[in-house]
Amino acid sequence: MSDTGHETHTHAHPTAKKYLGIAIILTIITVIEVAIFYIPSMKSMLVPSLLTLSALKFALVAMFYMHLKQDHRLFSGVFVFPLIIAAVVIVSLVVLMAYHWAFATGG
Repeated sequence: MSDTGHETHTHAHPTAKKYLGIAIILTIITVIEVAIFYIPSMKSMLVPSLLTLSALKFALVAMFYMHLKQDHRLFSGVFVFPLIIAAVVIVSLVVLMAYHWAFATGG
């Protein structure tokens, strides 16, 4: 047999049971998001809690349904690094606009 020098890397893909479990977790997180929106006492924490839960859902979808968890770490890095840069830019702009608003209104 000829040796081509290519190694085959096999990894265990999630089973249908695992996908169903992730779908149930995503459904529960969505129900919590909707509940937080309709609970009047949570209005002060609405945006941070929804952003946190949305980030959690995004991470679950990216890891399992986009198969980043099973792929080579380089692919995860190529996906996650720009995401981190975008998040830093967005947070920086929010802080900058809050500072600008406070300065403009004299507060």
